[in-house]
Amino acid sequence: MPEFELCSSRRSRSLLRQGGNRDDRDWTQLHICARKGDLKEVKRQLNEGVDVNVVAWGPKSHGVTPLHLAAKGGHLKVMDKLLEHGADIDARTKGSCGWTPLHNAAKERKKKAIRFLVENGAFLPDDINDTRFNPPLHYCPGLEWAYEEMRRLQIENSSSGESSSSSEN
Repeated sequence: MPEFELCSSRRSRSLLRQGGNRDDRDWTQLHICARKGDLKEVKRQLNEGVDVNVVAWGPKSHGVTPLHLAAKGGHLKVMDKLLEHGADIDARTKGSCGWTPLHNAAKERKKKAIRFLVENGAFLPDDINDTRFNPPLHYCPGLEWAYEEMRRLQIENSSSGESSSSSEN
């Protein structure tokens, strides 16, 4: 049994293209394991030097990275490990607005993943309706939670700044 079948849920997906290291979606083993939330295998792949920002350009992949897929599944520990190894928190897929891992988490309504990404500095434009950076809301119904988290963090940061400055006086 080839090593690449470790994380695959479908035998047809795990049959890699003619000796290559990608499946029919152009996903690598790191993509597959990140999507499944397999932290042990993600760590192994990263320790072996696999590019944390490897992009899949298959017909339906549109440039997803392992972080996009971990965010879509809401796998916080995997997301944390990928970021620790330098994953681009704002990696964009191809398309009119370019989805980020935050958009993937929002589309799947993964509140904890949304919070995690926002707290770790994921980019959000000032306006939720800014279609240059956000998909239309009907494609990404959980995006409002990201904006709520952004506002919560801004309030926390401004109130902690006020209390530290008032204690200095």
